[in-house]
Amino acid sequence: MPALNPYLLFNGNAADAVGFYESVFGVEAIITRFSDMGGTPEDMPEEVRNRVANAQLPLSATNILMVSDTPPGNEIDNSKPGFTVQIEADSAEEAERLFTDLAKDGAVDMPFGKVEWAEAFGMLTDKFGTPWMVNYTGNAQG
Repeated sequence: MPALNPYLLFNGNAADAVGFYESVFGVEAIITRFSDMGGTPEDMPEEVRNRVANAQLPLSATNILMVSDTPPGNEIDNSKPGFTVQIEADSAEEAERLFTDLAKDGAVDMPFGKVEWAEAFGMLTDKFGTPWMVNYTGNAQG
């Protein structure tokens, strides 16, 4: 089965988000800026040329978190995203660490704890407005 990877879009602050996610997940992103792409207009403002055209954060052998800024004129309204990024952790301890790190300067939407389908689960919106579900199914019966 092919991998399914979330692709998060930002309106100019993708580099900040990438740095934050690198620290949370302990990985190094591969980043391409608009200025790195062939055919980038020379008259493009420097601020736009330095935006992230594509970033890949390898979370595992098959899971990649993708991040990009939108080009000028294509900004998105991400005041209420129509998605959630769900993480299945390898342990309850890892799930709690991810939940705590992602929630820093963000908002907890559902406190971290045991639920019917998982030993550990919580929902949050990080400081960039990205909603997350952090889950460790463990031995829970659904």
